[in-house]
Amino acid sequence: MKLCLLGALWGDICGVPYEFHPQRDAKKLDLNHSEQTFSDDTVLTLAVAKAILEKRPYRDTIFELALQYPDCGFGGRFYCEWVKRKNPVPYNSFGNGSAMRVSPVAWAFNTVEDVLREAAATAACSHNHPFGIAAAQATALAIFLARKGQDKEDIRTEIEERFGYPLTDDLALLREDADKVGFDETWVSVPQAISAFLATDSFEECLRQTIALGCDADTQAAISCAIAEAYYGVEDSLMARVKSFLTPDLQEILTSFAKRFGV
Repeated sequence: MKLCLLGALWGDICGVPYEFHPQRDAKKLDLNHSEQTFSDDTVLTLAVAKAILEKRPYRDTIFELALQYPDCGFGGRFYCEWVKRKNPVPYNSFGNGSAMRVSPVAWAFNTVEDVLREAAATAACSHNHPFGIAAAQATALAIFLARKGQDKEDIRTEIEERFGYPLTDDLALLREDADKVGFDETWVSVPQAISAFLATDSFEECLRQTIALGCDADTQAAISCAIAEAYYGVEDSLMARVKSFLTPDLQEILTSFAKRFGV
């Protein structure tokens, strides 16, 4: 079985119950919560995957799947500007939606230059603010470097130097910072998510500690766990577990993408 994209999707699914009901004790998180489901993070991640598989513009498949799943929890501006108005044009967003959907790029492309170019393209159709584009690029590059076997210090240095993100591997400091600040802006939430990966030692710990930050639980977990999957790998059984939450058409995209690009 080939695996990929499971980190982003499982992070989303596990984070959904805690997005508006934070649980800051990582040990008390229920990874079998009765309210687990997929959200816009999963839908749009698979939309990017579909665009790559079908060699179509990212804008087209993102819009297509957004219309199919209008009630999956889109951010306010994305819903109003894209879904409700059926008007898929860039709206200068710097929200973290550009980062949560970009992970397929890191699996499908094999040079830093290609990853950065394609990550920017996935963002620009909606999140065309420089911060929105940078967030997608930083997330994709971190996943790509993890996939290619770079160690954490190299990943940290590369992201800090390219994007100026303040990263930390001090979990206590990260948690303290998360208690003080907002979470939707990319320059806050994306560095937090990448730091959660750097500060933890396994896929599950990354998942738990990211959600326990008590911020944008599903989106930040989709970002951090996408990196953690590429770095640590995941159990084969996670594929069936993730697919059990998906509709048949989303399952088909995941299966096709993993078969072509997974490990």
